Amino acid sequence: MSAPTSDRFNEEQQTYTLRGSDTPDLDAGVAAIRNVLQTLPQRSGVYRMQDAKGDVLYIGKARSLKHRVANYTQIKALPKRLQRMVSQTRSMTIVTTNNEAEALLLEAQLIKRYRPAYNVLLRDDKSFPFILLRADSDFPRVQKHRGARRAVGNYYGPFASAGSVNNTLNALQKLFLLRSCTDGFFKTRDRPCLLYQIKRCSAPCVGRIDKDGYAELVGDAKDFLAGKSTQVQAKLGAQMQTAAENMDFELAALFRDRLRALTFVQGTQAINAEGVGDADVFALACQDGLIGIQAFFIRGGQNWGHRSFFPTHTAEVPEDEVMTSFLTQFYEEVPPARHILLDRELEEGELLAQALGDAAGYKVALSVPQRGDRRRLMEQAKRNAVEALERRLAESTTQAKLLREIAELFELEGPPDRIEIYDNSHIQGTNALGAMVVAGPEGFRKGQYRKFNIKGNEAATDDDFGMMREVFRRRFTRQMEENPDRDDASWPDLVLIDGGRGQLNAAKTVLEDLGIEDVCLVGVAKGPNHGREGREVFHLMDGRELTLPVNAPVLFYLQRLRDEVHRFVIGAHRDKRAKAMGASPLDEVPGIGPARKKALLMHFGTGRAVRNASLDDLQRAPGVSGAVAQQVYDFYHAR
Repeated sequence: MSAPTSDRFNEEQQTYTLRGSDTPDLDAGVAAIRNVLQTLPQRSGVYRMQDAKGDVLYIGKARSLKHRVANYTQIKALPKRLQRMVSQTRSMTIVTTNNEAEALLLEAQLIKRYRPAYNVLLRDDKSFPFILLRADSDFPRVQKHRGARRAVGNYYGPFASAGSVNNTLNALQKLFLLRSCTDGFFKTRDRPCLLYQIKRCSAPCVGRIDKDGYAELVGDAKDFLAGKSTQVQAKLGAQMQTAAENMDFELAALFRDRLRALTFVQGTQAINAEGVGDADVFALACQDGLIGIQAFFIRGGQNWGHRSFFPTHTAEVPEDEVMTSFLTQFYEEVPPARHILLDRELEEGELLAQALGDAAGYKVALSVPQRGDRRRLMEQAKRNAVEALERRLAESTTQAKLLREIAELFELEGPPDRIEIYDNSHIQGTNALGAMVVAGPEGFRKGQYRKFNIKGNEAATDDDFGMMREVFRRRFTRQMEENPDRDDASWPDLVLIDGGRGQLNAAKTVLEDLGIEDVCLVGVAKGPNHGREGREVFHLMDGRELTLPVNAPVLFYLQRLRDEVHRFVIGAHRDKRAKAMGASPLDEVPGIGPARKKALLMHFGTGRAVRNASLDDLQRAPGVSGAVAQQVYDFYHAR
């Protein structure tokens, strides 16, 4: 969806901050809201509630800002959740819009940007994948695509997962023999690649198929992706029959293999969506205070995957409001299907359909299926929603038990909400790098992972203890600067270090120097039988060492945390090493662009030879001016 423009939205800050403590106070919150209320217009728009620090507490939209915000001053009529919010409110920001549909779209954008504590939040770290059939070449390429849709071509999606896209791409390669290689690879081929040999490409790169023949394959692929698989099947059958009658059995066998691939794809559709066309299906389940939403993506009568979502901050929020908020945030980046099938009527359904249609540029309809294929599909979505929610509850129960056991094992005040795990990686001191991963009750928080390029401030980069000191000093010095009061969720309750007593003492020394004494540090080291029994030794800050039974669930969980930071730091180190291998000593010289760098390397052969060359030799290099030669010479010899 397009971002709001200045001619559509008018933002103005209405602020009334009370002096004194920011402790929750209902009277102070109501006074701040009433002060803003005096200047509010009778117009549609979006409002933001903010606390004394300016952090956004809640974002809401209204047909009439004055009437909607006035409701927050009627404390007795508010649920407990909103009473808590009002007690923390000290200021508001108002954005006026042309109509309520625009306000609904802007509300979703702002919720995703600010992640307020009192709004229903859709937690989804990755964009949905699409299939892109490019149209900027005589021989279009088919590929997986994420992110902004800037390339020219046909986009098909969204798919529920990368696995769903990969399965469909494999089907397209088997069925229609479309190329998947990059343009650079395509232009430099002088013989067919392996994909041609295994009958997954028609090899247009070397002329095994002409432009018209390839265009026919592209047309068939578009028909298939549009749900016309029956027509494609009939066409392939007719072509196979014709080839057999002409005694061209090799070509007939090719059509036969493509028919088999199509039949296989049709038989592996886990959900029968024939007759549904293009639709997104959503069903909601609620149990024990947790809400799960199941989504099916149907395009052209084909199932393009399904996914479960578990919105947060849903306590005390009506299910109707949860579904509405979920849909507005979900479609903030994903284009909606023309038909959205729901398991319930929404109070703001017509407004939501209008807003989605305005943003997408075509009509969008919301409906509750009553009969036929769509009704059966909705019932299946409901079953999946309930089953996914039950699995989630079971996992949450197990996770909560593990965190309680960890608190008991390491003598914490309560189950940890934030666990940080640290590790380092280098090869004989080169490309040294440290890493931190974060875990909590809901699992790994990958958006909070961090990498630390070791600068050698504490010790040499081949000194593991010095590297650990540098990582901890940088991490916790910044933490003390940004939040010395430790009143947010960015402070860890437990810190695990992949290493033994030496690494633990290095980290402990840094925290003591910074005056931090209440963070629990634990070193996770390989025991004497590691590899044969998988028994780790846990080093505690008071000098004790603990081991756990080899079949203990809490041991498996701690090993999984250690393995995750190991995986992350090794991957980051591999990327850094690969980048360094492609670097040139000339990259350090300021003002030297790719063309002159290439000219110098072509003339001298290596970067070392350039560094050791005299000024006269540099001036004789083709394409290098006297000023550039002097600049290169001065850079190396000044050093």
